Amino acid sequence: MPPETPAHGTDRFDDDDYPAYTMGRAAEMIGATPGFLRAIGEARLITPLRSEGGHRRYSRYQLRIAARARELVDAGTPIDAACRIVILEDQLEEALRLNDELRGPAVGRSGADS
Repeated sequence: MPPETPAHGTDRFDDDDYPAYTMGRAAEMIGATPGFLRAIGEARLITPLRSEGGHRRYSRYQLRIAARARELVDAGTPIDAACRIVILEDQLEEALRLNDELRGPAVGRSGADS
C-alpha cells in the first residue's frame, strides 16, 4: 500500500480541482484580498471546500475563475456584476461548444447532400 500513497499524492498536485490552497495563499496568488475571495464565495461564483478545521481551501480551477472576476473588478465592475459576467461567459462558452458538437455532423451531411 505505501507505493500507492506517493502516486496518489502526486495525482493531487496535478489535479486542477484539488483544494490545495489556503485563503491567504489563494488571495496572494491572484493578487486579491481574503475579503475578495469571501465576497465571490457569497456571490456563489466559487464555493471553496473546507478543511477539517473549517478553513476555506481553493483549487487551481477556482483560482482561475477568481482571477477573471478580479480583473473585472479592477477595471471598475462591481463585484456582483463581475461574478455574474464570469458565470454568463462560462455558460455561453459551454452553449457554443454544445452547439458546435450538435451542428458539426449535420452540417457535413447537409453539404454532402446538396
